[in-house]
Amino acid sequence: MVDALRTVFRISVRTVGGPQIFFARFFRDAVKLYLRFLLYLVMDDFPSHQWLCQTIVDQAPVAIIFGDRQGIVRLWNAGAEAMFGWTAAEAVGKSMDMIIPEKHRARHWEGYDRVMESGVTKYGRSVLAVPALTKDARRISIEFNVVLVKDDGGRVLGAAAIIQDVTARWERDKALRARLAELEGKPKQI
Repeated sequence: MVDALRTVFRISVRTVGGPQIFFARFFRDAVKLYLRFLLYLVMDDFPSHQWLCQTIVDQAPVAIIFGDRQGIVRLWNAGAEAMFGWTAAEAVGKSMDMIIPEKHRARHWEGYDRVMESGVTKYGRSVLAVPALTKDARRISIEFNVVLVKDDGGRVLGAAAIIQDVTARWERDKALRARLAELEGKPKQI
């Protein structure tokens, strides 16, 4: 074994440009091998996929809500608590009406029921922008995507929404549109 290493060392020294380069490459390769070994050890003790998913949903800064086929909240994460003001204990088991402005409810439920029956939504990829209500009755602007959750037979169990509060951007854009309309309405001065 020692003779084999001496032979490799002599060949390497001659073929790669000297002992400094050989040791640099040897050290680099040894570190890579050691890091792979450590990664193997860590991955062997890595948390389960289920634990990762649960932790990500629980700790996500965006609101993640799941409503069953009847529109009853079954999941309400910390992001939803921060955005809307209701705790999970207050929201779970209640209708999603609590966050839907009254004048938009009929249209919301018409679309929701259609999606529950058809199992198809365009908002899986496209973003839906709508107003929403908070616990303290503030109106906010939200954007969200929908994930339809289906059982093994393909029947829709409900819909999860991943929601962002875009109120600040919406208000900024509204002010810019108003300013632009104002400037376009003024006669040009020469």
